[in-house]
Amino acid sequence: MASSINTGATVQVAATEGKYGFALTSLTSLFFMWGFITCLNDILIPHLKGVFSLNYTQAMLIQFCFFGAYFLVSVPAGQLVKKLGYQRGIVTGLVVAAIGCLLFYPAAAAISYGLFLGALFVLASGITVLQVAANPYVTALGNPETASSRLTLTQAFNSLGTTVAPFFGAVLILSVASGAALDAQAEADVVKLPYLLLAGMLGLLALVFSKLSLPVIHSQEDAVAEPVRSALSYRHLVLGAVAIFVYVGGEVAIGSLLVNFLGDDKVAGLAEADAAHYIAYYWGGAMVGRFIGSAVMQKVAAGKVLAFNALMAAALVMVAMGSEGQLAMWSILAVGLFNSIMFPTIFSLALRDLGPATSQGSGVLCLAIVGGAIIPLFQGMLADGVGLHLSFVLPVLCYGYILFYGLRGSRLD
Repeated sequence: MASSINTGATVQVAATEGKYGFALTSLTSLFFMWGFITCLNDILIPHLKGVFSLNYTQAMLIQFCFFGAYFLVSVPAGQLVKKLGYQRGIVTGLVVAAIGCLLFYPAAAAISYGLFLGALFVLASGITVLQVAANPYVTALGNPETASSRLTLTQAFNSLGTTVAPFFGAVLILSVASGAALDAQAEADVVKLPYLLLAGMLGLLALVFSKLSLPVIHSQEDAVAEPVRSALSYRHLVLGAVAIFVYVGGEVAIGSLLVNFLGDDKVAGLAEADAAHYIAYYWGGAMVGRFIGSAVMQKVAAGKVLAFNALMAAALVMVAMGSEGQLAMWSILAVGLFNSIMFPTIFSLALRDLGPATSQGSGVLCLAIVGGAIIPLFQGMLADGVGLHLSFVLPVLCYGYILFYGLRGSRLD
């Protein structure tokens, strides 16, 4: 029986209800992969920082190029997905991401930081296409009332990818690099194998998704006489875009500096390869929190859950800033648990009741992911200027805004 789902535009899903489960299951592999790839940057940053003798600001250019792609590519990606459809858009994104991974090989061969940054931009461009296609697709496949819960559940598999990635990076990158005295060429070459493996996995997924039979979503213009209201005229959407900006920026900034923070003699004094394993607790907490949050938000208003998590995250970062040793280490790692539901909850709250402007609103939110480029760069500047510990005041401010959005900013006009 064909179903019709209204997500703003008239949305028709040419599939039976039974196929929704299969479609959502298939999409979880995409969430896993882009979580895995994004978290691998947290390993790449300390590694390339050592290879090229970078300061914190220069090292954060890795995140600047990666998340800058979201800002530059989101709009054309939206047009591409609109033209090709969600499934072909997903395949295209996987192919582009695979090409980005392959470009790590010549970047390492040339020992060029600029080429590494270029490869990351191409890789992130492919991930952006996946985000633009998969997030609204998950939102559309089911009851609109449980969209937050459904997107949170699939995002949990994104967190599974971020939990696994540190072990992968620690074994294949940091432990190899620290296992012997290597010259610059050998240090750079360490990243070749991991990213060639990722290219192969992405290529395989592209092939699989090109063959899968998934529900087809057709967006059509609503037959409404009055002009379509711009998404930017909705206060809760605009404030939600700011919330996405600061959330992604704060989460990425913390993750990017975890290896260095845990390596501080006043915290844990861990070697890079050992510290990388602990990053899994940060991202693993996000995974656990998303499963819990998916259940909690069936009973508790999403805005209240968001505000509570933001308050707890801010408090834990402040504890980490003001303490040393095990307390500082576990406080900063525990932030991941409360980051868990933030992205999917903000995303779905911001898109509520946008009507025909939903797709435009989704594009605005994807543009806001550029916070992952800007805020880590500013925290890198702070770390160079006032010290690593004090630089974490920036994520605290980010969580303060998210607290406001959960309590007030997400309310409908």
